[in-house]
Amino acid sequence: MIISLAGYMGSGKSLIANDLAKKLNFKVVDLDQQIIAENQLEISEIFEKQGEIFFRKAERKILENILNAPENSVLSLGGGTPAYFDNIHLLNQKSFSVFLQASVKTLSERLQSEKSERPLIAKISDEDLPEFIAKHLFERNPYYTQCQAVISVDGKTAQEVSDEIIRLLPAF
Repeated sequence: MIISLAGYMGSGKSLIANDLAKKLNFKVVDLDQQIIAENQLEISEIFEKQGEIFFRKAERKILENILNAPENSVLSLGGGTPAYFDNIHLLNQKSFSVFLQASVKTLSERLQSEKSERPLIAKISDEDLPEFIAKHLFERNPYYTQCQAVISVDGKTAQEVSDEIIRLLPAF
């Protein structure tokens, strides 16, 4: 079984993936890290040197490979992954997909201290960050909400969210 975690940056995908995998004795797979390893470039460098179309095609190819692997794993997706090609349909077909839903307020608070590590928002002022996030969520929510489960992460720890995901899992 593969459990895929979708959500905007700062929603806790990586943290929750690690906690969930530990509880289930599953492998953790981070899609962005797989893309970095395969291309030997950071995500920001791929966008800069090769462009977004190249990145999205590479992301799709690696996503297909991960979803066709036979091992039990928790897959932490890139924030935009569900919104491209028919990725959301592939995720729903080949995994148990979970949207980690966070409010603009929660995401803004979490991301303000992480801006230097996040190229997409590094140059956005703290004042403009909520509006930037809200715009992205408006574009991506139609895809995120197609996941098989939607869990609000506002005010919850990674452990609480992973326990909630376990309760929602189909029998495996």
